[in-house]
Amino acid sequence: MPLALERGVPLEERHKVALGGLADWDAARIFLEVVRCGSFRSAAERLELSINAVRRRIDDFEKQVGATLFTRDVHGTRLTDEGAVVVSAVERMEAASFDLMRASGSMTNTLSGEVRVAVTEGLGTFWVAPRLVEFQKSFPNILVDLHCAMRGADVLRHEADVAIHLSQPASLDAKLVKLGRMHLMFFASQKYIDTFGAPRTPEELTKHRLVLQIADQTASKEMFESFFPGFSQRDLLVMKTNVSSANYWAVANGAGIGVFPTYAWALGGVVPLEIELRRPFDIWLSYHPGSGRIPRVRRMIDWLVEAFNPAKFPWFKDECVHPREFAAVYTGESLTHLFGGISTEGR
Repeated sequence: MPLALERGVPLEERHKVALGGLADWDAARIFLEVVRCGSFRSAAERLELSINAVRRRIDDFEKQVGATLFTRDVHGTRLTDEGAVVVSAVERMEAASFDLMRASGSMTNTLSGEVRVAVTEGLGTFWVAPRLVEFQKSFPNILVDLHCAMRGADVLRHEADVAIHLSQPASLDAKLVKLGRMHLMFFASQKYIDTFGAPRTPEELTKHRLVLQIADQTASKEMFESFFPGFSQRDLLVMKTNVSSANYWAVANGAGIGVFPTYAWALGGVVPLEIELRRPFDIWLSYHPGSGRIPRVRRMIDWLVEAFNPAKFPWFKDECVHPREFAAVYTGESLTHLFGGISTEGR
């Protein structure tokens, strides 16, 4: 009669022994990712594991806990009542592990150790990475792990110490700082313009060769549909890519017309076109409140805020500054040196 003895006993009490003996945090972390993603496939993609590996770890985890945690159907996964109890317990484990990591990082006041910075691929490649030498000169004992990707990092889940986004994160618990605003324009190489001419209206643009970066944070699909109503990507695109650097080099070498931040003019190789796009993106920095008290992370936060300072770098102002006005409003070091002197063709 074991089931009769359990009547009226909270599920938390029933699973206390099993969870108390849990030693495999990695399996628990994978379980939590499946819950948050809603399916094994989505969790596998986010964790960069095979779907079979995720399933095996969940099977092992269920054996450890001694309960069935999910039911599966065509719509994905659904938590059982027992699974809901385990979610609550594992989330407490996750929070405790993050607190422990932050506490260990705070035990030293020396400016050494590792700081993980997550940033969108274009800003990371063309803006943050060339500036990092300045940071390293000031803090030579800090190792910077720069992760450039178009998927946003969640600082509350310790995916990064500091993250830079192209939209305001929805989390109410993370600390947020608006760094500036990024403005987009159409660009082409001088080689392309010499061959095909420079379009001056949206109508003329539909007769040209277009190159587009497809990425969630840039809302490229929505931007295309709003600017070219009635056209499909197959009608106008000659190339699309998920990587900002590939997008830039394709356009700089004459593949077609592309969309870049206004500061792309200073990279060399591309020329702004006189077609109004009006597509700004606010640039946000996020960090965990506890991480901001770690000296090395604090130095990185302060440095990034200055690296995007709109008063110093006019292409990050709220109002759009046309590239032809850069020389008049920018008073810092030469633009060629500022961007690493990638190319001067088409300047």
